[in-house]
Amino acid sequence: MTVLSIGELLWDLFPEGAHLGGAPFNFAASCARLGNTALFLSAVGNDDWGAKALAGVAAAGVSTEFVQRTTNAPTGAVNVVFDKDGQPDYTIQRPAAYDYLIADDSVLAALESHAPGLIYFGTLSQIYENNCTAVAAIVKAFPQALKFYDVNLRRDSYNIELFKRLFPVANVVKVNEAETETIQKLLETEEKSIADFCRVYAQHYGWRGVCVTRGSAGCSLLLDGTFVEVAGFPVHADHPVGAGDAFSAAFCHGVNQGWPAAQVGEFANRVGAVVASRPEAVSNWTIADCLALTR
Repeated sequence: MTVLSIGELLWDLFPEGAHLGGAPFNFAASCARLGNTALFLSAVGNDDWGAKALAGVAAAGVSTEFVQRTTNAPTGAVNVVFDKDGQPDYTIQRPAAYDYLIADDSVLAALESHAPGLIYFGTLSQIYENNCTAVAAIVKAFPQALKFYDVNLRRDSYNIELFKRLFPVANVVKVNEAETETIQKLLETEEKSIADFCRVYAQHYGWRGVCVTRGSAGCSLLLDGTFVEVAGFPVHADHPVGAGDAFSAAFCHGVNQGWPAAQVGEFANRVGAVVASRPEAVSNWTIADCLALTR
């Protein structure tokens, strides 16, 4: 499968140092590790961090063909700290280079030669109209591609209008449990269970699938009319940054393979758990590492 991931490329600034990240990049890197061709539409600044970011993207096995350079803003960065429960809190430096994506005719023509079968997008990088326009142009250009929307909410980087714009164009949506509550509050719905949320929203927006991640508890998902709950894998996770993005990549991989819902959820839980147990969002895990996990 050829995957096109669109959105932020940034440096996660941890107390102990900087690591290359951003959910769309983490997703693309995990897709590449699973054996897929990974394209990445993003942007970096004309600065040293941008040059290092490009090298990091290439080192992860992700194409840099569509990572643009801009003088409009510096390469993205986010300060990451962890609470007493080990959960990350993000302070995002904006505007950043990835806020200035271009999807003009030349970019669309170049993408056409790759014929992406899956297009990934999130919420954070579309808070500005410029990027919304770019994503809309790409989605329109590739109507047959599966559209995967990882909601992935970050403080001050979402609004109800984005949900109303992005939900209808998605085929598959991933949220975490807390995000279902935020979405329902903004859209004024009150589904009583995760299963009801999945079924009602999938029917309303025409989604083929919707997945709700639940941390160490695993995930709940609806895929092609089948709803399942799949238990997670207990791992020690000091720095779970990137685990959800790896989960998304594994989820998409399973959907592309035509696996049934339970198998897709099981595999995605395994990949997410392995990445959660590693100190970096992008690391040298293998499928064998994931399959070796036991409950």
